[in-house]
Amino acid sequence: MDRKWQVGSGTIELVQGDITEQDTDAIVNAANSQLILGGGVAGAIRRKGGPTIQQECLRKAPIPVGGAVLTSGGNLKARYVIHAVGPRMGEGDEDRKLQQAALNSLKVADAHRLQSISFCAISTGIFGYPIDRCARIMLKTAAEYLQNPQTAIRRVVFCLYDRASFDTFAAALEELKNESSRSQ
Repeated sequence: MDRKWQVGSGTIELVQGDITEQDTDAIVNAANSQLILGGGVAGAIRRKGGPTIQQECLRKAPIPVGGAVLTSGGNLKARYVIHAVGPRMGEGDEDRKLQQAALNSLKVADAHRLQSISFCAISTGIFGYPIDRCARIMLKTAAEYLQNPQTAIRRVVFCLYDRASFDTFAAALEELKNESSRSQ
C-alpha cells in the first residue's frame, strides 16, 4: 500500500518494504557517529551494498548527532547512501537532533543535485526513539523542505519495514495533510 502527498514541486511517498531495494538516487542510513555499519538498516546496507560503503564511511567518520554525509551506493540500486546520525533516547534535545538529521540529509541530497531520496525511520531501532514522534518530525521536515522552489528534490520516500511503522507514518501523513489544507 502506498500513500502520496504533493508538496511544492515534489512528492512525499510512503511505502512498506526494504530500503535497500529502493531505486531512488539515494537511501538514508540510520547511522551512528562512527559510521560503523553494524545491525538494523546499516547492517542490511553493508550486506547488500558491499564493502566499499563501509570503507568510504571510515574515511568520513566521525560525524556529530544530527549530521549527514554521502557515500556511494556500492552494489545497491540507489547510487548513493546518505548516512544520518539520529539521537539516542535519553541524551537530551532528541526532537531537534532528529529534525537536523532529516534536514541535513535533504541538504546533502540537494548539494549533489539528487532528485529522489528514501528515508528509513531514523533512530527508532536500537536508539529507542518513539516511532510516532519520528513520523511527525521527519514528515514535517520533508514537507517544509519541499516548499523551497530552489530544491532539486522531486521525490521523498519514507520506506517503512513493517506494517505497524507504515501505519504510524500513514496516520502522521494524514494529520499533516489535514493541517496543511486548513492553513491554506
